[in-house]
Amino acid sequence: MRVYNFSAGPSTLPEEVLKEAQRDLLDFAGTGMSITEISHRNKAFEAVVNEASSLLRELMGIPEDYAVIFVQGGASQQFAAVPLNLMHTGTADYMVTGNFAKKAWQEGKIYGNAVKVADSSDRTYTYIPDVDAVPFSENADYVHITSNNTIFGTRFVKFPQVKAPLVADMSSDILSREIDVSKFGVIYAGAQKNIAPAGVTIVIAKRSLIQSPLPVCPTMLQWKVQDENNSLYNTPPCFPIYIALLVLRRLKALGGIKAINEINEYKAGLLYAFIDGSSFYRNGVVKECRSIMNVPFVTPSKELDEAFVKEAAGAGLVSLKGHRLVGGMRASIYNAMPVEGVKALIEFMKQFELAHK
Repeated sequence: MRVYNFSAGPSTLPEEVLKEAQRDLLDFAGTGMSITEISHRNKAFEAVVNEASSLLRELMGIPEDYAVIFVQGGASQQFAAVPLNLMHTGTADYMVTGNFAKKAWQEGKIYGNAVKVADSSDRTYTYIPDVDAVPFSENADYVHITSNNTIFGTRFVKFPQVKAPLVADMSSDILSREIDVSKFGVIYAGAQKNIAPAGVTIVIAKRSLIQSPLPVCPTMLQWKVQDENNSLYNTPPCFPIYIALLVLRRLKALGGIKAINEINEYKAGLLYAFIDGSSFYRNGVVKECRSIMNVPFVTPSKELDEAFVKEAAGAGLVSLKGHRLVGGMRASIYNAMPVEGVKALIEFMKQFELAHK
């Protein structure tokens, strides 16, 4: 029996996608080979990359002058790839609004003057600084943000308007809401939260920005090289790209990003409304900055938090333990989490509160 998986990543995938993948595990596209066995040089797999790229462009409205590539190493590897491809004058701005934003900034400092222009650690990353009040550098090569804070449950509702190219790590909210890609220089995202299994990372980059990587940039991290080779410079993570294709097809069939955003807002609204109306549970994030993907919450004590996680798992609601930096619980309700899963969680929360008040 399948459970409701609230993991922050790798996260739940649509059941329809898993069933389709199950069929292709033995014979993909009439090749007589599994999708996990097929060569990345096979035309059947090249078609997978092309369709996935095309669907991503269609769903996100990506302009033609932007590269769409599938790479390895997770978003964490892109923390280094960003300065290695973009830091030409040696200065870049970083808004540090969570643990992964901090790691990106620390990696940027290896390659140049990575300026921390905003920092919300003073309140345990429970808010996003006012983007209109941030003192961005005049000569920055780029401005880096993390659009959604997976661990602490915040998000950028409003994006900075800056002179330098805006670079966004969108690992935990890509495809969850409509954005204007043309306002960004680079968007990158580890796919294991909203798109595919762990192993593939998507990079969307304006081509004019990526033509001159730093001389020390390894070939494998050069976005220009990956773009010129259609993400097939070397053996890519074939299976995750294939799953991404199935997820993108399903998202289009559902009505695209506008439709899934409405569902996501509804799911998050249900959960936040219940938490806010309870005297037993608490969410410490500033309301205006709350994520619709990751919802952290606590009970009145650590002992009850531990009991909650254990009893929830017994009820088929798994992976609710909060990150070690925060504790408590965290419900990650990405695109693939059905409304029924959120309703089941709320019902369990009601029962747990009655039993432990």
